[in-house]
Amino acid sequence: MAVTNGPNRVLFLCTGNSCRSQMAEGWARHLHPGSIDACSAGTNPHGLNPLAVNAMAEAGVDISSHTSKTVEDCKPETLDLVVTVCGHANETCPVFPGKTRVVHQGFDDPPKLAEHATSEEEAMAHYRRVRDEIRQYIADSLPTSL
Repeated sequence: MAVTNGPNRVLFLCTGNSCRSQMAEGWARHLHPGSIDACSAGTNPHGLNPLAVNAMAEAGVDISSHTSKTVEDCKPETLDLVVTVCGHANETCPVFPGKTRVVHQGFDDPPKLAEHATSEEEAMAHYRRVRDEIRQYIADSLPTSL
């Protein structure tokens, strides 16, 4: 692991940094304050998804001030753990310096699942399901002492 003084630095990496990685960052900050310093980034960032913001707000987690970031924005030299949350990010994950650990935990893509939804409420069902799956992973499986 990278040498840190304080909370473990965890990067959640996805392709667009618009939905899944943003949700994961929000949950990590909410569920593990003080023990995890979370950041999220994309291999090709393209803006925060408003339905992801809505889904997280329903669960009491505000990610409305998040922005899409690149890996470089998250200071890769300081990372202890990188979690890829989509297959493409896992396949194209950059090499990280030092002893940064990289793990893959894939989640379905809510925008892709919702692309044929006929209403926002129908689309939100997909976002809620994935939001809850990410929460479960962050709460139960994400290492808090690396």
